[in-house]
Amino acid sequence: MFSTKICCIGAGYVGGPTMAMIANKCSDVRVEVVDINAERIAAWNSDQLPVYEPGLDEIVAQARGINLFFSTDVESAIREADIIFVSVNTPTKTYGLGANRAADLRFVESVARSIAEHAGGPKIIVEKSTIPVRTAEAIKSILETSGSGHAHQVLSNPEFLAEGTAVADLENPDRILIGGETTPEGQAAIERLANVYGEWVPQERIIRTNLWSSELAKLVANAFLAQRISSINSISALCEATEADVDEVANAIGTDSRIGPKFLKASVGFGGSCFQKDVLNLVYLCGHFGLPEVAEYWESVITMNQWQKRRFADAVVQAFFNTVSNKRLAVLGFAFKKDTNDTRETPAIDVCKRLLEEQASLAIYDPKVETDKIFRDLDANDDDERLIVCASAQEAVQGANAILVITEWDEFKDLDFETLFESMVKPAWVFDGRNLLDHDKLRAIGFKVRAIGKPCE
Repeated sequence: MFSTKICCIGAGYVGGPTMAMIANKCSDVRVEVVDINAERIAAWNSDQLPVYEPGLDEIVAQARGINLFFSTDVESAIREADIIFVSVNTPTKTYGLGANRAADLRFVESVARSIAEHAGGPKIIVEKSTIPVRTAEAIKSILETSGSGHAHQVLSNPEFLAEGTAVADLENPDRILIGGETTPEGQAAIERLANVYGEWVPQERIIRTNLWSSELAKLVANAFLAQRISSINSISALCEATEADVDEVANAIGTDSRIGPKFLKASVGFGGSCFQKDVLNLVYLCGHFGLPEVAEYWESVITMNQWQKRRFADAVVQAFFNTVSNKRLAVLGFAFKKDTNDTRETPAIDVCKRLLEEQASLAIYDPKVETDKIFRDLDANDDDERLIVCASAQEAVQGANAILVITEWDEFKDLDFETLFESMVKPAWVFDGRNLLDHDKLRAIGFKVRAIGKPCE
């Protein structure tokens, strides 16, 4: 019945949506997503998916139980599959050699050993996780020394999804990148995977490279995007000092065809699972290969991002004459960007922790992030009197001294700020970390306003 059987090990932000799209577009392909986390798999099999992405519920519902399946039976899925995607977490190491820079590959290694043990025949193994250059070599070494004698092929197929638009990115990708060995067997494996994507992606968008180019391209793409954000954020500070407007500056330089307008939106800082991790991984690689100047250059991108978050929090403290002790601050948004419930490396964590250190009381509202996750991310207990999570923006703002916009959720633009103003302690402040709101309108209501890269009052 099925021409190809695909197994994806890892049911997270990448594996789940990617496999749902493949199943949706390729009716003759059987897709099974497996994970040892039974709670996560149960969520994928329910009406309350563990990942929030606009449009994802519909994509999953159309294929689940037909040619899309979610299971904890990892061994069986490996044995049955023709193509195995590896989509497990690759966090930054927190210990030992390469701590705080290099990727932690223990989960990738564990998966490789499971494949070696349970494959039962030759497989095409696809790196989907973000991994450092030459990880495929380590995977192949594990497979080749297993004693099975199977001639597996390892491919690199990095994801380029933006959370919040993942479904649209999967349906109409800029490119699909597939790297493999230059041997006839490697090229045949590339073409087999390309044929799967070719069911809905034009062939001219499917880029074929060698393994190492594909692995490195993912890190470099994210590093370049992070660099643009840190660059415009550095200019936002200069704009505030000179009374220039960062949006006007970004628009002016973005019209230059050599630069372009994307990723020039100043903000409180970038977050998410990829940018910081991938830049730090690149820093580690450069250091490992004896390129300290290159490592230092890319590390400055992270330094600037950390400074921007600290600068935003410090501006709040300074506005209240250098003390926010016992001030109630309404924090609107906790996810690292709108249209996702992902809080990995979200700027909200650093901003909130810094303000809690200054003895502020925080009332946090996010439309998609669960309360327990917020407390975990802030290393806080639910009995902490200085930290509450609210069910609405209105509840968070009630009795607050200031509103802090951290995430650019669309619903924040439509709040009744006149009513909110009446419920706040005066003077009432708005600190717009996303330049989301109409600042002139807010000032007309009576708010004092500070925004990233905008002239101060």
